[in-house]
Amino acid sequence: MKTRLSLLAAAAGLFCAGAVGAIAQEAPPVKGGALNMIAQPEPPMLMVGLNTQGPTLYVGGQIYQSLLTYGTDLKPLPSLAKSWVVSDDGLTYTFTLQDNVKWHDGKPFSADDVVFTADKFLREAHPRWRLIATTYVDSITSPAPNQVVFKLKKPFSAFLHAFELSSFPIIPKHLYDGTDYRTNPANQTPIGTGPFKLKEWKRGSYIHLVRNEDYWKPGKPYLDELYFRIIPDSASRAVAFEKGTVDVLRGGDVEGFEVRRLIKLPEVENTTSGWENYAPLVFMQMNQRSMPFSDKRVRQAIMHAIDREFIVKNVFFGLGKVATGPFASTTLYYTPDVPAYPFDLPKAKKILADAGIKPADYTIRLMPLPYGAAWDRMSEYVKQQIEQLGFKVVIQGVDAGGWSQKLADFDFDLTFNFTYQYGDPALGVARHYLSNNIIKGTPYGNNQNYVNPKVDELFGLAAGAVSKDVAAKAYTEAQKIIVDEVALGWLYEMQNVTINRKKVKNLVRTGIGLNESMDEVWISK
Repeated sequence: MKTRLSLLAAAAGLFCAGAVGAIAQEAPPVKGGALNMIAQPEPPMLMVGLNTQGPTLYVGGQIYQSLLTYGTDLKPLPSLAKSWVVSDDGLTYTFTLQDNVKWHDGKPFSADDVVFTADKFLREAHPRWRLIATTYVDSITSPAPNQVVFKLKKPFSAFLHAFELSSFPIIPKHLYDGTDYRTNPANQTPIGTGPFKLKEWKRGSYIHLVRNEDYWKPGKPYLDELYFRIIPDSASRAVAFEKGTVDVLRGGDVEGFEVRRLIKLPEVENTTSGWENYAPLVFMQMNQRSMPFSDKRVRQAIMHAIDREFIVKNVFFGLGKVATGPFASTTLYYTPDVPAYPFDLPKAKKILADAGIKPADYTIRLMPLPYGAAWDRMSEYVKQQIEQLGFKVVIQGVDAGGWSQKLADFDFDLTFNFTYQYGDPALGVARHYLSNNIIKGTPYGNNQNYVNPKVDELFGLAAGAVSKDVAAKAYTEAQKIIVDEVALGWLYEMQNVTINRKKVKNLVRTGIGLNESMDEVWISK
């Protein structure tokens, strides 16, 4: 009990320390200097339109931008769109773009780039936008060089929340139109509108970005350079921060026990702010295309076989909360009124026995999420628990790029994932359960092959509802069905801590945190 209480107290201390330092600003901004961070693991690419893994967003967020960003209150804020108007019937969205924006290669940015991005590039390459565009968007036009108009087929209450960086990164038409997007050489030399440009990527060592001198915000960015260091070992990352080699640690950069130690260092502050728009939730994906996972009773048994409290407290050192289902408890339309799966090995074994399922007949390939030692430990624990049911489990390790590819190709039995909820379940949650989002080649849709027409109907009803009461009723019913059928194996809601030296100012300013353009970040002398 003492260990449990100390872990929870440490976590509570982190969270209370939270929001203070991130917004403090004692003096006018100072121009110049380099900010050192960590890209963990090393991203497979920086082209956000083709890869939305966390490390890609972290680095790519300084290169690419979207029409909007979002505050910690989840309200939309200007980015490449300086203003927007929504028609009374909720079917027409008109965005007016910022003036004098250029791509990093000097070409002018215009509404044509936005239309190309929305109507061509992302329709093909982006699972979330494809789903939105196919289901709701009737037309995308540019009546003027600085204006884009989206007309919808039917109301979509979440539409104004669909323009965050990873959901809608704007792509240069002049480099991608008419090409094979995935093999385009520009993927290796990304060109965006953001405050920083790629100068050098020394694989296995660092990614170096430099100030965009033609940035559309006058006088910004304040910093001259950003370095994203590649440091594979978690202990070495902690040492690098302690010695001053790096200035910022992002959630997941170091182990939970290191977080507790590092936040106590002098001239260091921490915050849990900056994740409001994402609310990441960790789950298991069990491929339902064949046995054993095509039988929901197997999925139910596995949920009972895993002690999720143990995972949160002992693998991730209290930095999280056990999940009850597909919606994070901090997000819209969450309900706790769903079937529960308490840790109960005898019950798990009985479920399998009553179903006549012989676990020894099956070998399960478990593919860890390649994001560090904690995820490896969780894989070992889950393997151990599933083997107690009688299944044979083989761990198949891959790097970040390989994991994404195998998930996209449906070449897995069991893996882990955490995905972002994007402020509204119609954007971040529904994509994992809608049967029309089972699309080979994209890693962040319904990759487990869950199909239930009633759930499709309920998500559609909720997304198009004008009344919040109607949406809430539909989402509540959907959650109950999904949890009963264990469409995914929900584990826990992540709690991420950003740690930085106090000399780094304005680091976390919005609900997308460190993925936000760092054009207002500066370093005090």
